[in-house]
Amino acid sequence: MTAAQGFRHGLRTAIVSVFALVLVGTYVSVGALAHDFGFSASWVAAQTVLIWAAPAQVIMITAMGAGASPLEVAIAVGLSAVRLMPMVVALLPILRTPRTRGWQLVITAHFTAASMWIEALRLAPDVPREARIGFANGLGVAFMSVAVASAVGGYFLAFSLPTALVAALLFLTPSSFLIGAIRNSRRMVDWLALAFGLALAPVLALGAVRLDLLWTGLVGGTAAYLVQRLRGGR
Repeated sequence: MTAAQGFRHGLRTAIVSVFALVLVGTYVSVGALAHDFGFSASWVAAQTVLIWAAPAQVIMITAMGAGASPLEVAIAVGLSAVRLMPMVVALLPILRTPRTRGWQLVITAHFTAASMWIEALRLAPDVPREARIGFANGLGVAFMSVAVASAVGGYFLAFSLPTALVAALLFLTPSSFLIGAIRNSRRMVDWLALAFGLALAPVLALGAVRLDLLWTGLVGGTAAYLVQRLRGGR
């Protein structure tokens, strides 16, 4: 299999993946959210291509819409993207060959988000190594295209979509993450982080705390870590 054949294989795989449906629902809601905060359709499309992570996009839209400073928005979006680094570190060694060039890895790293990472990590080992980067890029291009089209569609659907439906669609991605986190939780610190996060999120949101998603992660994760350390010390 050549790199081009791997790329086409990635495109076909992404289109029939369940994550394509998740992305449609999620990005329809992202587009509607951007509309409600007064951003343009072209802005939300460019944001999807450049940031390419729905949680980071939601942080950016809500923070900018609430009047946060550019520095605050940059820090919040950057911190939310830190979670993608372990994904890239885990995926690239599976894809690269001795002849792989650095710029090829940069492109694949940009395409790495939860949907692409899960599918690439699961399916790439069955693809000939010479075609794996093409396969991963095919996944990324297809998923990103679905996201951009859905975001623009959601932007224009915002005139007719009920607010409750927008919220429900936006909840598809965190719901899939939550189910995966519950399934993969093995230690007490994992369960504590989940419990603290689920308890803090609505409190901070109802209190209109700026960057509430960022503070939920920082406070909840730190509290879980400290409890685990104290328990281990005893």
